[in-house]
Amino acid sequence: MTDDNLYHAFAAHFPAPGTEFLRTATGDVYSYGDLDALSGRLARHLSRLGLAPGDRLTLQADKSPAALWLYLACLRAGVVFHPLNPAYTPAEVDYFVGDAEPAIMRAEPRLVGAWLKLAAAFGT
Repeated sequence: MTDDNLYHAFAAHFPAPGTEFLRTATGDVYSYGDLDALSGRLARHLSRLGLAPGDRLTLQADKSPAALWLYLACLRAGVVFHPLNPAYTPAEVDYFVGDAEPAIMRAEPRLVGAWLKLAAAFGT
């Protein structure tokens, strides 16, 4: 049987777990082992939240290691990752969320007020 999971295809080519994967502008360093552990923890959390393969998760957030871990967690869980630019207007977000019909929406804390109005409009 073929494993069509994109995360597993990536992971098959990861170097040793202690190898540096990412160094941020603030000096934080993450290894491939960190990438695997953090994305795995988030993938399990998505499953506990009830997301199933094919469900959509919308994220409106700045680029960050946390956003990357969530993307990789979605790959692991088979969840469709639907990223939105944090600069989108409420009307743009409304359109994209309405079109995607995500099972879960997540946003930067500074955007939560607009998202609460959006969630109310969609009845979630």
